[in-house]
Amino acid sequence: MTRRRNLLPLTLIHTSAALLATTSLALTLWTGLEERGVALAFGVLVAVGELSRWNGTTGLGLRETAPLGAAGALSYALLGADAGQPTHHGAFQVVTVVVAASLVGCVPHIARGRSRTPDHLARRVLTVGFAAVCFQPLYSQGMFGPWGGPAYALLLLALLSLTALCDAVLAAALAHSRTRWPFGPLLRDELRGMLGIGSAVCATGAVMALAVAVVGLWALPVFSVPLLLTQLSFRRYAAVRTTYRQTITSLARSTEIAGYTPAGHARRVAALCQAVGRDMGLSEPDLTVLEYAALMHDIGQLSLVDPVPAGATAVLPVAEQRRIALLGGAVVRQTGVSPQVAAVVERQADPCREQPVSARIVRAVNAYEEKTRAGGPGGPLQALEELRLGTAGDYAPEVVEALARVLSRDCLTLPSVG
Repeated sequence: MTRRRNLLPLTLIHTSAALLATTSLALTLWTGLEERGVALAFGVLVAVGELSRWNGTTGLGLRETAPLGAAGALSYALLGADAGQPTHHGAFQVVTVVVAASLVGCVPHIARGRSRTPDHLARRVLTVGFAAVCFQPLYSQGMFGPWGGPAYALLLLALLSLTALCDAVLAAALAHSRTRWPFGPLLRDELRGMLGIGSAVCATGAVMALAVAVVGLWALPVFSVPLLLTQLSFRRYAAVRTTYRQTITSLARSTEIAGYTPAGHARRVAALCQAVGRDMGLSEPDLTVLEYAALMHDIGQLSLVDPVPAGATAVLPVAEQRRIALLGGAVVRQTGVSPQVAAVVERQADPCREQPVSARIVRAVNAYEEKTRAGGPGGPLQALEELRLGTAGDYAPEVVEALARVLSRDCLTLPSVG
């Protein structure tokens, strides 16, 4: 299947970022670069931050992949003085320096063909531009003169909070445009992800700006070290989570290796479950539990003496389905996987009204995949119709309709059945 995308938000965001970057560069070239030493220092900081950017953090509650670069860019946007001397760079110079440094830092990522780099650059340009346009003109006109001490710091943090909200909206809009997943849950997950390292980025950006205003550029390396250590910790955390997921995937394949289920069945069910879960507005942590449960939903079949033909448990008597589900939950609990995953596996054969949402999704999607595999060329439509006819007690109507929406808009690329 192919994904149909609504490219209008994507085009608007990229076009707006390109126009802002081009206008800023032209005006900076026309008026000249102010405080070149300061601009160079912040440019190097942003470039180093972009060079150390990492990918693959989906599902970790982490959205900012270049925290040092983001903090450096925001602190330059909110910089009003250098060692007690007022600075004269404006909002357009801030955008120019950040764009140039980000492009330099993104060269390795572009060379490796990472498709998210244009989205990342567009977000960086627009969020930094927003902060700079809000702060620099007012500061140059003396509007922040009456503010001093803690009140000024709180004002910077408030502006950074608005900037973080702007960035979350942009990130959710870009993801919605590329995936067609619902915008509301995407925005919620972006905001939740910012409560972690996002808050550290905002705080570091504000502290850097305040420290440089007092002691000068020596403050940059001092306040960069904690964020670099935090970034290293998140890298290790991401590696642990990747290993954890690989372990679960290997356990899920045990039923295929033993000949109890067809090859690729667990992967197909997990992928389609995630798409249905996103359509229904599940949060990122709930989607992770759903994915793991879907991967391991058939592991109870390993306790059977005789394999179920083609691994099709949906056609078995209800009592047998529950027995296999309980056996699977017991196996999952012994592997050390989250108890939430085990609970979903155990309850996938319970009466529909008594099941949690994740178990309802796994049950319906598993039945759809089995019916599709057994139904020949007309399998998908016939399978969906059978699920709809069974919504009175077997399958949750809201899950079946979400599944129909996902399939109708080709929102997911599934491995081929076979």
